[in-house]
Amino acid sequence: MEAGGSASNRAQEARRHERELREQLRAAQQEARRWEAASEGERKVAAQLLMLTRRGWRLLVDRRWPGTRAANVDMLLVGPGGVFVIDVKNWRAAPGAADGHLTAGRQRRDGEIGKLLAVTRVAEVALAPLGLSPVAVQPLMVFAGRSFDGTLDRVRLLGEREVGPALLAERTRLGAAMVCAIADHLEVVFPAYEGSYVPEEPSVPSADSGRPAPDGGGTSDAASGDTADDNALFDIASLCDAAMDAARRAPVERWMTFLHPDQVALVRRNWSGPARVSGPAGTGKTVVALHRAAHLAQRTTGRILYVTFASNLPRVQGTFLRTMAPAVADRVEFRSLHSWARKFLAERGIPHRLHGGRSEDAFSRAWVRCGRPSVLAALDPCPRYWHEEIDCVIKGRGITGFEEYATLRRQRRRAALRRPHREAVWALYEEYERVRRARGVHDFNDILSLALAEARARPGRSPYAAVIADEVQDLTLVGVRLLHALVGDAPNGLLLVGDGQQAVYPGGFRLSDAGIDVRGDRGQVLRTNYRNAQQILDAALAVVADDAFDDIDGTRLAGLRDVDRTYHGGQVTRSVSGTPAEHDDALLAALRARGEASWPDSAVLCRSRRETAHYQRLLARAGIPFCSLERYDGRPVAAVKVGSYRRAKGLEFKHVYLPDHEPAPAMPSVAAPVTASVTSSGMSAVRPSAAPSATSTRACTVVGDEDIALERAELSRTQLFVAMTRARDSLWLGSVARGLSDVS
Repeated sequence: MEAGGSASNRAQEARRHERELREQLRAAQQEARRWEAASEGERKVAAQLLMLTRRGWRLLVDRRWPGTRAANVDMLLVGPGGVFVIDVKNWRAAPGAADGHLTAGRQRRDGEIGKLLAVTRVAEVALAPLGLSPVAVQPLMVFAGRSFDGTLDRVRLLGEREVGPALLAERTRLGAAMVCAIADHLEVVFPAYEGSYVPEEPSVPSADSGRPAPDGGGTSDAASGDTADDNALFDIASLCDAAMDAARRAPVERWMTFLHPDQVALVRRNWSGPARVSGPAGTGKTVVALHRAAHLAQRTTGRILYVTFASNLPRVQGTFLRTMAPAVADRVEFRSLHSWARKFLAERGIPHRLHGGRSEDAFSRAWVRCGRPSVLAALDPCPRYWHEEIDCVIKGRGITGFEEYATLRRQRRRAALRRPHREAVWALYEEYERVRRARGVHDFNDILSLALAEARARPGRSPYAAVIADEVQDLTLVGVRLLHALVGDAPNGLLLVGDGQQAVYPGGFRLSDAGIDVRGDRGQVLRTNYRNAQQILDAALAVVADDAFDDIDGTRLAGLRDVDRTYHGGQVTRSVSGTPAEHDDALLAALRARGEASWPDSAVLCRSRRETAHYQRLLARAGIPFCSLERYDGRPVAAVKVGSYRRAKGLEFKHVYLPDHEPAPAMPSVAAPVTASVTSSGMSAVRPSAAPSATSTRACTVVGDEDIALERAELSRTQLFVAMTRARDSLWLGSVARGLSDVS
C-alpha cells in the first residue's frame, strides 16, 4: 500500500458513514412531518430519535397518561440503554439549570420537573411486574432547537442536538427481545392518541452490536439467540426467566437491570421506620440493597450511607452502583463501618488513636498478668478465645459493668461460663483496658464507641437521608446502635440487610438489644436463590444442615432451610490428593482445564491470609494471572481472584476453587497432630486483625472445653458454607487424603 493509503481509506469510510447518517436524518425528518398530532418541537426531537429505531430502539409518541382524562406523555423510548420517559420543551427563552432550579429566561419552571418525575414513577410502577429495576427507567427533558446538557434532580436535561449521541452512549441494559417485550407492555399501559403511531423501522445492527450486554442482555440476534418468536409479547414469567438466563451468561461484575418483581417491590417500598431484608445465601439481598440505594438517591436530597464490615466490599459495591446508576453514584457513600467511624470522629474533632498492634500487645500483657494464672487457663489455655470474649461480647456490646455481663445471654457462644469464669474474664478485661489506656491507644471497638457517644451527644446533625447496612450480622451491637443513631426511626431511614446463618465472626446480638423494631412488614425475607446452581447449593447446605443458628431478630432457625431454586444443574468436583504437592498440582490442572477464558470469572478462596499468600505464589509460579481480593474493586479484570473466605463475602463468581477446604472437626483428638486444614480457619483474635498462625491455633485447639471446640467447629463450617455459596456455576473442592497437611 502506498504512503497515506490507510489514512485515505479511513477518510473514505468516515465520509460514507456521514452520508448514511444524513440520509437517515432526512428520512426521519420527512416521517416526523407527517405526524399531525405532534407539535413542531416534538417533530424536531422525534426526527433525532427516529434514527435510533434503526439501531434496535422503539419510540412511542404522544401517549395517554394512565389514570387521567387528558394528560399526555410526549414520548416513551425503549432501547438497549433502558426506558426513557421524555418531555419535549419548545421554549422561546433559553433553558437553564442552576442552584437546583429549572428556568426559562428569568422564570422558574420547577413544576415541569415535578410533572416529569410523576409520570416516570407511573412508568416504574407499570414495569415493576416485569422485574425492571427503577434505575433503568430514566426521566429525560429535551429542548427543541437548543443545545444543552445538564442534570437536575434525577432528570437529564438535553438539547435537540445532544439527545441522540447521549442515548447511543448509554451502557447496554436490555437485549433485543427485552426491548420488544417492554415496548409492547408500555403500549398497552400508555395508550396512544389518534395519529400518534410511529411506524417501526427495520433494525440495522450497529457496529458494536455483537458485544455482550453488561447485564446479560445481548444486542445482536446471534449473541442473544433471539428468533422471530421473541417478538411476541412476553408474559411476566417468561420475561423474568429470560432476563435471569441472560444475567447468568454475563460476567459477574456487570450488574443486572432486571430483578424479580418481589425484589423490585422491596426496592421501591416505603417503610414507616427501620427495616430489614434477610434470606438465605444467594437470594439477592445485596442486589436489593444496591438498587435501594440508587432508588433513594434519586428521591431524596440528602446523602445515602452504605456500610458493611469488610474493608474491600465497599469498593466493589461502589463500582457496581456507578455501573448501573451513574447519575446518582456520587450521592451514595460506600464505607466500611470502621473507616467511616474514623472519618466521622475526625470531622467532629474527636481525638482518637487507633493502633491495632499496640492494642494487641496490651492484651498479651494483660493475659500474662491476669488471664494465665486464672481459672480461664483451665477452661482454655489459649488466649484467643478470651480475647474474642472481650472483643465481641463485652466491648462489642458496649458493656461497662460487671453485673450486666454476669447475667448476659452470650449470643453464639457455646461455652457455659459460670460466675467465677465471668469474674476472671472481667478482671482480664479491666487489666487490658488499663494497659491500653496507659499506652494511649484505641482498638477498633473504641472507635465505634466514641462515634456512638458523639452521635448521641449531638443528634440531628447527620448529613444522611438514609443508611443501608449490608452483611449486618457481622457488625457488633455497638456498630448497629451507631448506624441507628444517625437516622433514628425516620421513615425509610435505616435498612439492615443480612443473614444470621452467614455470620463469620464470633459473638452476636439481637436487633431488640439495639432498640430496633422491624416486626411486621418491615421485616422481609427473600426465599428464592438466584445465584447458585442446584448441585452447588445442595453441597453447601449439607455442610451446615445440622447447625441451627440464632438470627439477629431473636428467632432460632434450622441449618437446613427451605430455599426455592431457579438454577438447576451446576458442577461440584471433589479432588482428593495424596500429598499437598499433588493437591496443588490438581488445582492448577483444574484451572487450566476450564481455560483462560474462564479465569476472569473465577476465584480461589482460602481459609486464612497465610493460605492466601501460598496460593498466590503458586499461581504466580504457574504463570496464571491473579488479582488479590484485597485490591479488587469490582471492575472486570482478566485474572483469577484470590482471597480469604471473609474477603469473598458479598461477592459471587461463576467458578470457585476451595483448596484444602475441610472445616474443623467438632472435637479434635488430643493424640492426633492438628493440621493447617483444621487450624487455619481464618478466625482472628480481634476481628480486623490477621488470622493467627497454624502453630498457635494448633495449641489452642488440642486442649479445651468441649463447648469451645464445638463453637469453633461450627464457626468453621459457617465460613466454609459462605465460601461455597460464592460459586454460581461450578465448585472445586480440594483436599489431601490423610487430612493432615502443613501448607508451606
